[in-house]
Amino acid sequence: MKLGFIGLGRMGAAMAANLVKAGHEVSVFNRSPGKGSSLVKLGAHEAADVAGACGGDAVITMLADDDAASDIALGPGGLIDSLPKGTIHLSMSTISVALSKRLAQAHAKAGQRYVAAPVFGRPDAAATAKLFSRRAHRQGRHRPARVHRAPHLQHLQRTGVQNLRRPHRSRQV
Repeated sequence: MKLGFIGLGRMGAAMAANLVKAGHEVSVFNRSPGKGSSLVKLGAHEAADVAGACGGDAVITMLADDDAASDIALGPGGLIDSLPKGTIHLSMSTISVALSKRLAQAHAKAGQRYVAAPVFGRPDAAATAKLFSRRAHRQGRHRPARVHRAPHLQHLQRTGVQNLRRPHRSRQV
């Protein structure tokens, strides 16, 4: 699968590394330059900007907070401007309910798909592919959980619920 991965902090870098090791073609981007060098050594492609990470089947974001997620998705040259119609944005960041709803609306208006699936765990769990996630919202028929080969993730009906509280019955991915 051809994927983009944006947000290469400790969690994001470990998650992106696992995708590269699993054989996916991954383009990585981080707002702070140089964060992708270890991933390039593994076989990832380092994108120069957000648009450069948007040429695949899906883009995964793992960002620090609402400000970072809003800037990457809604800012000039961000995901809304750069993703082709039908492409999936899989947000694995823990963000507010309000922003999650805004992202779902903006992606729908642009003809893109949005999936909120924040992960629970620490960087060491990310490095060993033992994070937990709960998929909450999907548009269209594509099962975005397949990106992480976790088709058992639960589907919640309301966008943003996954960002409201930590689920008590999350599954390991």
